[in-house]
Amino acid sequence: MGEVRRHAAFEGTTDSERELLRRHWPFWAMPGQLPPSGDWRVWLLMAGRGFGKTRAGAEWVRGIAEADGTARIALVAATLSEARQVMVEGASGLLAVASPMRRPVWEPSLRRLRWPNGAVARLYGASEPEALRGPQHSHAWCDEIAKWPFAQLAWDNLALGLRIGERPRIVATTTPRPVPLLRALMERGDVVRTGGRTSDNKDHLSADFIAAVTTDYAGTRLGRQELDGELVEEIEGALWPRALIERCRVREMPDPVRIVIGVDPPAGAGAGSDACGIVVAALGRDGIGYVIEDASVQGRAPEGWAAAVVSAARRHHADRVIAEANNGGAMVESVLRAGDAALPVRLVHASRGKAARAEPVSVLYERGQVRHVGAFPAMEDELAGFTLDGGYQGPGRSPDRADALVWALTALLLERRGTPGLKLL
Repeated sequence: MGEVRRHAAFEGTTDSERELLRRHWPFWAMPGQLPPSGDWRVWLLMAGRGFGKTRAGAEWVRGIAEADGTARIALVAATLSEARQVMVEGASGLLAVASPMRRPVWEPSLRRLRWPNGAVARLYGASEPEALRGPQHSHAWCDEIAKWPFAQLAWDNLALGLRIGERPRIVATTTPRPVPLLRALMERGDVVRTGGRTSDNKDHLSADFIAAVTTDYAGTRLGRQELDGELVEEIEGALWPRALIERCRVREMPDPVRIVIGVDPPAGAGAGSDACGIVVAALGRDGIGYVIEDASVQGRAPEGWAAAVVSAARRHHADRVIAEANNGGAMVESVLRAGDAALPVRLVHASRGKAARAEPVSVLYERGQVRHVGAFPAMEDELAGFTLDGGYQGPGRSPDRADALVWALTALLLERRGTPGLKLL
């Protein structure tokens, strides 16, 4: 329900009715903040910062405690201090969301909350995993599990003690990070996941905050993780580690002296075909290569992706279009020139595989000779999928965007030195 409709619901209500509505969490919650239906053991709420994960966790615990006086609930954060400051005493914690007539008694020295009906919640820190060995619980709220120390041991000790009540359950609220515990949970059949982005909760966040973080982090690895709630994986032995890609990111570039478009045409056509990689790169006056646009398209016939290449060339006043000719060189050139007879096309033929061609370009990144002007999530995911052993573990069947980038940067920065495995036609 939107904010306007929610506030309209208050019209014509009494003070007591308005108070009830204010505290009726399902009335205010977004779908990703509500417990999923079905037979699950773990509810994984993985979302961006400011989405309302803490409020969702606290409301779930409140609902359990107020409905079941026999409930024994574990509240587990990275440390005891965080469990107290965030889960209990925080602005969206259990004391803040408590019903006035059912407010639990907070006993800090005992690390315990006790509800009037007898339900009890105790605090634990994952930094002391042995404290979870022995106590029994019916439910648990685990906060920010992606930052837990001794994460697997703490989780295992908690899970082994979750053995009272008819349906023991856990809600785990976290901002994602590619840690083993989170990966393992996402692969389990008894785990149901919900979540959302920081922007989903914009009505309850500062507009200045939203504008600032969007400007600074949108599309970056940090932004995708911390704002979009996306689990951004790091592949072992990657040619382009995520940290390397982040290190090369800038907001602007100096005046270019040359602009090149790399094109990796798809082998087929239609909705199920690979993407046509179209990446624009420029050589700055400082001798650095700048990636300035990923204009790749998917599911288009040859005339469609050729039109996208022509559009990018005109938009950036490209000096050269470098197109791979392995899949039908004559056809590639003809469809590109059909789009624009004056298009400065040069065909190249790859005598080595994509990963082998990519390696010398990854070295340019390591040497600080390449920058990304902004963020290109789809292309960067493909770069991060190339591995040192010559494999590819990224998204999709083929790293078409990344291959187009390799062609463009090879032409800008490596041709003068000579690049093995490259034949100009």
